[in-house]
Amino acid sequence: MDRYNELVELITKANYEYHILDNPETLTDAEYDNYLRELYKIEGEHPDWVREDSPTQKIGGIVLDKFEKVTHNIPMMSLADVFNEDEIYEFDNRIRKEGINPKYVCELKIDGLSVSLKYKNGLLVSGATRGDGVVGEDITHNVKTIKQVPLKLNKPIDIEVRGEIYMSKKTLELLNEERKESGEPLLKNCRNAAAGSVRQLDSSVAAKRNLEVWIYHLPDPEDYGIKTHHESLEFMKELGFRTNPNNKLVNSIDEVMQFIHAKGEMRESLPYDIDGVVIKLDDLHDHEIMGNTIRYPKWACAYKFPAKIVQTKLNDIKFTVGRTGQVTPNAILEPVMVMGSLISKATLHNEEYCVTKDIRIGDVVRIIKAGDVIPRVENVVMEMRDEHSKPFVFTKECPICGSSLKKIDASYYCINKDCSKKDIENLIHFVSRDTMNIAGLGDAIVEDFFNLGYIKKVSDIYHLNEHFEDLKLLEGFGEKSIKNLTKAIEESKNNSLEKLLFALGIRYVGKKTAKILAKEYKSMDYLMKASEEELNRIRDIGDVIAKSVYLYFQNENNVSIINELKELGLNMKYLGTESDEETAFTGKTFVLTGTLDSITRDDAKEKIESLGGNCSGSVSKKTNVVIAGHDAGSKLTKAETLGIDIWNEEEFLNVLNSYL
Repeated sequence: MDRYNELVELITKANYEYHILDNPETLTDAEYDNYLRELYKIEGEHPDWVREDSPTQKIGGIVLDKFEKVTHNIPMMSLADVFNEDEIYEFDNRIRKEGINPKYVCELKIDGLSVSLKYKNGLLVSGATRGDGVVGEDITHNVKTIKQVPLKLNKPIDIEVRGEIYMSKKTLELLNEERKESGEPLLKNCRNAAAGSVRQLDSSVAAKRNLEVWIYHLPDPEDYGIKTHHESLEFMKELGFRTNPNNKLVNSIDEVMQFIHAKGEMRESLPYDIDGVVIKLDDLHDHEIMGNTIRYPKWACAYKFPAKIVQTKLNDIKFTVGRTGQVTPNAILEPVMVMGSLISKATLHNEEYCVTKDIRIGDVVRIIKAGDVIPRVENVVMEMRDEHSKPFVFTKECPICGSSLKKIDASYYCINKDCSKKDIENLIHFVSRDTMNIAGLGDAIVEDFFNLGYIKKVSDIYHLNEHFEDLKLLEGFGEKSIKNLTKAIEESKNNSLEKLLFALGIRYVGKKTAKILAKEYKSMDYLMKASEEELNRIRDIGDVIAKSVYLYFQNENNVSIINELKELGLNMKYLGTESDEETAFTGKTFVLTGTLDSITRDDAKEKIESLGGNCSGSVSKKTNVVIAGHDAGSKLTKAETLGIDIWNEEEFLNVLNSYL
């Protein structure tokens, strides 16, 4: 077994030098191959010897039935985007107004998929996607196949780090060559290819995709005595993580602009895709001064490179109907590649947009991907216009049912309650991932079921089991797939109230607003009785939303739908972690620091939140209590300085146990 352990350490070191340091010194290629073959041979003869951190564990082979959900202890927040120099200088001015003389760290914004990696005693225990920032998906089986992800760190510590999984341009090129030869559809761009690879249930597929990763964020740096973001990058590098060498510490916003210009020029020559530059305050104390919004940290922003513009012909303008009845013009384009994606359609927004830009069928137009995401028609190449072209005229009739449209503000709406397209879009929205999340009911299937008469309204979804024998006769629907679908439908009945509120399609009520309403009223019955004035008093609920919600529940048809869903067994209550009972934790913000002996930090956070408390990763004036285990660091010192209540582990457990 000594030889086995020697080989594991030797090959792990060689992997670190090659994939992290980009400087192989320990082994030649031939030696590496020979030692790896010897390692496989030993593990084949002694399978009980196989270590979790063995290099052989990166080959893949684990196959999952589905992805498990993972709750992030510290939310994985997005970054606020800025698109020009003025907005960058405004960002700097906001920071200086707080009395900060800033230093910044500039980083490349990698165009990939965010990932969280957790280690216990230096060993990788989990990898998760960002998801919605609070709940992601467990992709540990695929993360282990990425060569730059260490299975074992250089120090036996507990830590979480975050980064970006991506696919290199060369890997995508080679992969598409293979797919072309085998007759498979080509992958459109590096980001989509990486995201699709990470979400493979079979890890051997992900292993063959040759994914890579850069690590760029340490969520809880103060636990390790770190005071700046730049120090955290160096610390993570020392542990064995791969950090991007293009990061730079700068002393002024002018140096930030120099960095942006330089990286913009070298963008195409990089072996991987970037879509901008991330700008972060370096001093972690300054992070606390700036704080966060609900979605973004105020101490960082992401500058997006100007979108790439290409020219193509606008062959037609088609009108589509959304779930609210809004009719939108869409450009049907001669297909053209933009930033690695083949674009054949683009939004034209509304009548005013088309008229102001004088967009006509047959025009040669410039297509732009704003923020490298949403394609739109930027303008017309007037010198190439056909002299016989006709000015744009917005349709006066619904393209689906033929009803007359009504103009509300800048948009036209189909107000026919019997318009089938609106019903289909409503159903698609109801079952989508962010709402009731019914796996197996994709857009095309919903439309097919609607046209076949199985689903005409949302309550029909919960009667699909009554059509079991009929569904089995449809192409592509076996007994197993139908059982899985009916199971997913049944499970959706247990969703928390905010999911249902978003699913109902109340105008102006998105995912965030639905959560606010659910937390405030706790049940559908209470929310339905709320007055417009009462709704308007809720923080983040303005006049427009309050009126929309109030009027929705005054509509008898809407109330009838809700009552029908209630009778079908759908949950009508908020299932969040807030406790109805007033406790010593209710409404207070807690920070955990140091090592706890009798309870894990994750369990402690879960208990606190279940009793109405909130957990934060940093100490500030808003912190109510710091729970300090042994070897507590700078967070404890700061809490003492600010005069914040400090509980040791025994005090915490005593208070906790009084409610459990």
